[in-house]
Amino acid sequence: MLGMAMKAGKVASGEFSTEKSVKGGQAQLVIVSEDASDNTKKMFSNMCAFYEVPRCICGTKEELGTAVGKAMRASLAVTDENFARAISKRLEQAGKQIDNNANSHLERV
Repeated sequence: MLGMAMKAGKVASGEFSTEKSVKGGQAQLVIVSEDASDNTKKMFSNMCAFYEVPRCICGTKEELGTAVGKAMRASLAVTDENFARAISKRLEQAGKQIDNNANSHLERV
């Protein structure tokens, strides 16, 4: 599903592009790799909470990169609502937790 979204131009990959997408209001879902640095995880946790963007921590950098046909990626942002909904549903079916950031508190960096 991520590959289809990427081919449709609906995925921002890499930390800079993901951050830009979240702050610009385009991100509908952010995925952060499990092996991303603690600082990266906290940064996206706080950013997604502030901008109210759903976030999931799952997969490795290599798995995320492979899913979108790129090199290793620590973070991805899905910018299409329908793709984000479908990907969220599949992640939940796989037992992954989606943090919808509704009324969540900000973590300390």
